[in-house]
Formats: sequence, C-alpha cells, structure tokens
Amino acid sequence: MASRPARVPLGKLLLDAKAVSSGDLLRAVALRGREEVRLGDILLTHGWVSEADLLAALAVQWSSCVVDLSRDAPDPRLIDRLGAEMCLREGVLPWRRVAGETLIATARPETFSAIAPDLIRRFGPCRMVLAPEAAIHAALLARRQTALIRRAEASVPASESCRHDRAGGLRGPDLALIALAAIALGLVLAPLSVFGLIFGWTMLTLIASMVLKGCTAWAEVRASTRLGGTADRRGLPDPTPATPIRLPMISLLVPLYREADIAARLVARLGALAYPRELLDVLLVVEEADSLTREALAAADLPRWMRVVVVPDGPVRTKPRAMNYALHFCRGTIVGVYDAEDCPEPDQLHVVAARFAAAPPEVACLQGVLDFYNPRSNWLARCFTIEYAVWFRVFLPGLARLGLVVPLGGTTLFFRRAVLDRLGAWDAWNVTEDADLGLRLARRGYRTELIPTVTGEEANCRPLPWVKQRSRWLKGFAMTWAVHMRDPVGLWRDLGTKRFIAVQALLLASYSQYLLAPVLWSCWIMLMGLPHPVQALLPHWGVMVLAALFMASEVLNIAVAAWAVRGQNHRHLLRWTPTMHLYFPLGTFAGWKALYETVTRPFYWDKTSHGLFDAPLPPAAPAEAPPP
Repeated sequence: MASRPARVPLGKLLLDAKAVSSGDLLRAVALRGREEVRLGDILLTHGWVSEADLLAALAVQWSSCVVDLSRDAPDPRLIDRLGAEMCLREGVLPWRRVAGETLIATARPETFSAIAPDLIRRFGPCRMVLAPEAAIHAALLARRQTALIRRAEASVPASESCRHDRAGGLRGPDLALIALAAIALGLVLAPLSVFGLIFGWTMLTLIASMVLKGCTAWAEVRASTRLGGTADRRGLPDPTPATPIRLPMISLLVPLYREADIAARLVARLGALAYPRELLDVLLVVEEADSLTREALAAADLPRWMRVVVVPDGPVRTKPRAMNYALHFCRGTIVGVYDAEDCPEPDQLHVVAARFAAAPPEVACLQGVLDFYNPRSNWLARCFTIEYAVWFRVFLPGLARLGLVVPLGGTTLFFRRAVLDRLGAWDAWNVTEDADLGLRLARRGYRTELIPTVTGEEANCRPLPWVKQRSRWLKGFAMTWAVHMRDPVGLWRDLGTKRFIAVQALLLASYSQYLLAPVLWSCWIMLMGLPHPVQALLPHWGVMVLAALFMASEVLNIAVAAWAVRGQNHRHLLRWTPTMHLYFPLGTFAGWKALYETVTRPFYWDKTSHGLFDAPLPPAAPAEAPPP
C-alpha cells in the first residue's frame, strides 16, 4: 500500500502565505526545540502570526476547513456522547453529523490525530474541522456549562467530601452540638470530674503538639546541618537537574473575589516570572456574581497568556469549587495555584519544572515557601511572619523529611495534572481544601515535597481580619479531620500507624489547643496563691511536673521560632520571638468562632481582604531569546 505523502511543514505554509517573517519563524523553531509546545502556540503568544492566518495554514496542512461555531451551533447530543470534560481536556468539539460523518472541531490537529481511534469508536466515521479554541470553549459552555459546574461541585466522591454532611442522619455540626451539651451538663452535675477530663485532654494534646513540633524541628535542623554547603539559603536541596530539560506548559489558577484594583498588579507580578510566555497559561478565576472583579478584568488589557474564567453561581461559593471548574480549561501538564496578592520569585516556575522532571512519579505536589512582604507593618505582622517562618521553613519541611502527611498551604502549590484528575481535584465544600488534598494525596500513596522558592504575600495584620482568616483555617481543619475519620480503620490502613498518629496530632490536637487554651491560662492563678481545681486532682509533685511542662513548651516555641528566623531577611524578628506568647491567644477567639460556624455555617467562606500593605511592583521579566 502506498504511504501517505508527508505533510507540508507549517512554517513553509506560513512563509508562502507571507503570514510570518523568516526571522520570527526561526526564533519560534528554536524555542520549540527546547519546549513542550506547539509551533503555532509560540507564534500566537509572541504575536508573530494572526490566529486567522494560522488556522488557514493548518487547514491547508491537514486538508481541512475552518468553521464558524458562533453561526452554526453544535449538536448537544454529540457533546454528551464524548462528555464535556473530555471535550475541554482534548480541545475538541463534536459539532454535527453531515452525510454519515461526524464533524469534530478542534484547534489542535495533532491532538485530534492522536485520539482519532477513540473518536471513531464512539462516533463512527469522523472528519476534522478547525476553529479557534476560544470559539470551541464558548460553544461548549453555551450548551453544557451546567454539567461542568455540577461536576466541579461533586468531583470528589461523597465518602471523601464535606458535602456528605448535608445528607440525612447525624452530621458533624449535630455531633458538635451534642458534645457541647454533654460537657455543659457534666460541668453542672459533676464539675470536678468533668474538669479533670477536660484538663487531661488539654494536657494530652499539648504534649502531642510539642512532640510533633519537636520531631519536625529536629529533623529539619539535622538535615540543614548535614546538607551544609550543598543546601541553598533556605536549607532545602538544590532541585536543578544535571542535564537540561524540555520545559513543560504550566497552568496557573488565580482565584479572585471582590478584587477591584487587581489587574495591573497581577500582570506586573506574574509578568516578572522568568518563564517562556508560550508555556505560561494563567487563568484568572472569577465568580459570575462578582461584578466588581469582572468589570475590572474586562477593562484591563490582559496579555495573551492570561485568560478569564467565569464560574457560574451555585449552592456554595468557595475557592475549591471555582478551581475545580477552571481546571477543565487548563492546558498545562503542571497546574499551579496562586492567590491574588502573591509575588513569586522570578525563577519559581523553572524550579518547579526542574524538580518535577527529576522527581519520581509518586511526587505529585510541590509546595513553595510562603513569606510576607510587609513584616514591619506592626507587631501583629511581625508575629504572623514568625509563625509563617516556623510553618514553612521548619514544620512542613520536617514533616516531609519524616515521611508524614504534609498539609498544603493554599498557594504556591504545583501538581501533576494527571494526579489531580485522578483524585477529583479539590473538595468544593471544604474551606481548607489544601489541607484536605494533602491528606488525600498521602492516602493514595503520593508525596509532597517542599521546594526552595519563595512567594511573598501580604500579612493579615489587623486583629479582626486575622481572627476571621484563622477561624476559616481551623474550621477547615476540623472538617478535614471529621471527613477522614468517618472510617478511622481505613485511614489507619492507608497511612500506617506513624502517619495516622501524626495526623491526629496535626489536626485534632492543634485545634483542641486553640479551643482549650483558656484551661491552660487558668493555671496562672496558682502563681497568685489562689486555689485551682487541678490542685485537687494532682499531688504536689504533679503540679511541679505540670509547671515544668509549661516551661518546656514555651522554651520549645521560642527556640524553634528563633531558628526559623535566623536567616538574613528575618533576623530583625529575633527579638520579637518571646512575644509570640501574647500572639497565640488570638487563635482562641478564632477557634471558638470556627466551632460556632461549624455548627451554623459550615460551608461559609470568610474572605480575607488584601491590598492594604502592598509590595513594590517588580519589573517585568525579559523575554527569553532563543539562540541565533
């Protein structure tokens, strides 16, 4: 059988049509040699060719034609046969049946060719037609937007999701109310016995939290000492591979809500990323009901590598629901998450691409280091910066080094796209979707690594907004613990004994400490010579041991905080570490607010406002020029 003649190269067709200059084409070809991207995407991103000229050349190359989807709408029955999600993932749209063939529109002929056997199996004889990707998305959303948003709300199985609590029977809020009522009744009927149980639980969770913090700190200190000169300035190993890699496309999800003056800052901050623009796919995710942000983005002159994804309204309005919906539109094999106010280091995406290329397949997530660019705003900002330094420079790296579950940080997160799809992405009903996803990754055998790259954020340095933000985090921790403890045996089997116990210390013990801190504070009255119920429960030597335990807890907290801020950029915070004793009581207000909302409004998302203390806008990264 005669072989099919080779296709005319796309570059030659564009040159013959005078749609591109020879110099621009040479640059695009050089870039394609070291990047995982189509030649047409490079030309479009840099403005070296128009979309109409590119489609016309592709039509000649593939013996196809260009169709207008806005004039002739697709048949929704054909879409359902393939599924809206697969249509978006593969960039195809079953359009209509003509003369016994199914016409399928695409902007990516190479992808169509790869999946053609599957399309023929589903539809019978098929023929490819071409259309702009934006037109394909618009036509698909006009017919199947509701199906996509419902999928975003229920992408995680009900057994692993907080939405399961909306069903009949005893829910988490019901159990919380019953527990509070039982404690109140017990304090009336048997006050000393019930207080003894509460105090015993408080001390047990304090010890558990201390042991976990001490172990992670010891693991990180030992690792940093051992790495010595081979570690970078943050004590983490250099992730750069020995040989160059073909850079992948990275999609970045940036959820926005009630951000009036954000477009210019976003473009400036993300524009400072020194990553090839043709490999950068930034999705600005905005709620349909958020007219403030939508109008601001509509008036902005966004670069081609930025797109706006509008999330339809629904029963909840949460960040994970919005990201699940936007995930359908991502083009990259790596998916990252940033917050609206984030200011990442310029080389951050290069670090991510290099580490994923070198890491084994079970490393499914990379977590960057978060820091604040306004630590000198006031005392609260200083303490918050110290707390973040402990969390991201000691605690999380220590958890990773010990092989324990790493609760993710909500931003500067990067995932292998295939793993996100496999797990159903985020739980749309959980207000700390990051911690929940970190636990689900661990249960499936995947690992999270910390990478040596920093993103600057704005420290929440006003007391009331701080309490609101922390209450949402604590409510999410409680919800995450309750969801995964529906089947404790299954959780223990998935994680193993060591990680199971660590999860209890991380989620249950830490939240208990926020709630029950007043029980510990009450011990101060003994220093004033006043009677305390614990004196009736413990012998004199027991009270002395208790005092020593309190002292050891304070010394541990200060020592770990001092080690975390030892670096050049944080040394000015060293003298403030002892004042953390006065900072953490704010968390008690947040803990009780979280408990109240767990009962009354479990899915309410208390938004954090930003923009009061802004970082200087970075200069745009220079374009990466190919070799001559």
